[in-house]
Amino acid sequence: MVRIWWREIDRVSLVLIALLMAVGALAVISASPASAARLSTADTQLGELHFFWLHLRWQALGIVILLATSLLEPTLLRRGAIVMAAVMLFFLVLVPVVGTEVNGARRWLNLGLSLQPSEFLKPAFVITLAWILSWKLHDPDLPVIGVSFALLVVIVGLVIAQPNLGEAILFAGAWFVMVMLAGLPMQRIGVMSGLGVAGLVAAYMFYDNARHRIDSFLGGGTAYDQVDLAARTLQGGGWTGTGLWLGTNKMRLPEAHTDYIFSAVGEEFGLLVCAIIVVLYLAIVMRVLVRLVNEDRMFNILAASGLIALFGGQAFINILVNLQLFPSKGMTLPLVSYGGSSTLAQCFTIGLLLAVTRRNPFLDREKFDLRGTLEKEAG
Repeated sequence: MVRIWWREIDRVSLVLIALLMAVGALAVISASPASAARLSTADTQLGELHFFWLHLRWQALGIVILLATSLLEPTLLRRGAIVMAAVMLFFLVLVPVVGTEVNGARRWLNLGLSLQPSEFLKPAFVITLAWILSWKLHDPDLPVIGVSFALLVVIVGLVIAQPNLGEAILFAGAWFVMVMLAGLPMQRIGVMSGLGVAGLVAAYMFYDNARHRIDSFLGGGTAYDQVDLAARTLQGGGWTGTGLWLGTNKMRLPEAHTDYIFSAVGEEFGLLVCAIIVVLYLAIVMRVLVRLVNEDRMFNILAASGLIALFGGQAFINILVNLQLFPSKGMTLPLVSYGGSSTLAQCFTIGLLLAVTRRNPFLDREKFDLRGTLEKEAG
C-alpha cells in the first residue's frame, strides 16, 4: 500500500506542504513569547516557548493524520467524510447548548480536547457536496443544486449563530466554486451572486458581530485597534526584519501566535519572508489546479477544487486582515498559525486533497471535458 501511495502521490505538493509547515514552526517560535507573556497570570507563568513546544506536538499528530488520510482509497474516503460530516453537524447543533464560550464566541466543545466542529466540518462538507453534485452525471434531473443549497443554509445558519461570519463565508465560497464547476447556468450564477451580496447587506444590518467589524474596518481603525496594530507590526520590520525575538510591536499584538502570526513574522523576519509565505500558498493552489487538468473523474475535480478553495481562501482572508485590507475575522493562517483542533483539521483537509489528487503515472487519462459532459446530459 505504501509503495502504491508513494508512486501515486503528488510529491511536489507534499514538499510544498512540508516547507509551509516548517515555516509555520519558525513563525510560532517568533510569536510564542508575545502570547506567553500576554496569557501568563500571577498564578501561572508560561515559558517563552510554551506555544512552540505545544505546536510541535500538534504538528506531529497532524502529520500522522495527513499521511493516514492520503492513504485512503476514494470509496473509503468518501464514506468516511460523509460520516464525519454527519457527526460534526450534530456537534455543531450542540455548540449553542453546551459549547464553551471564548472571547464572546461559543464555537468549541470540551470533549477532553477543545474541539471546534466547524473546522472539521468544512473538509467533510466539501467531500459530501462533491458526492451530491456528482449524482448529476447519473441522473441530470436530480435537484442536486437545491439539495446542496439547503445543506449549506443549515450549516451557515448554525455557524453564524456562534457567531463566526468568517467560517460562513468559507462554506459559502467553497459551495459556490463547486456548483459552478458542476454546471450551474450563468443565469443562476447571477442570481446566486445577488443573493450573496444581499446576504452581506443583511448581515451588516441585522448581525451585530458583522456590523461592528465592518464599521471598525471602514473607520480606518485607531492606534489601539488590533487590525491597525497588526498592519503596523507587519510593516515595522521593513524588508529584512528586526531579527528573531527583537520585535517590540508583537508584544502588544493580541493572538500573535494565531490570527496575527503573519504580522509577527513580518516584524521579525521581514516582508521578504512574508512574500515567500504568500508564494508557497500560491504554489500549492496552482499545483493542485495543474494536477486537475488531466483528471477524468468529476467527483475528484469537484472535491479537490472545493478543498483548495477552503485552504487558499482561508489563507487569503487571514493575510488580507493582517494587511488591513479586510475586516477582522478571527481566522488562523493554515498550517502556519499555532492551533490545536485547527491544525489537525487543516492537516485532515490536506490529507483529503492529496488523496483525491493521487494518480497512477503509468495510466493514460482522457482529459475531462466538462462542457461536453453537460451538453450530453442536456441532450
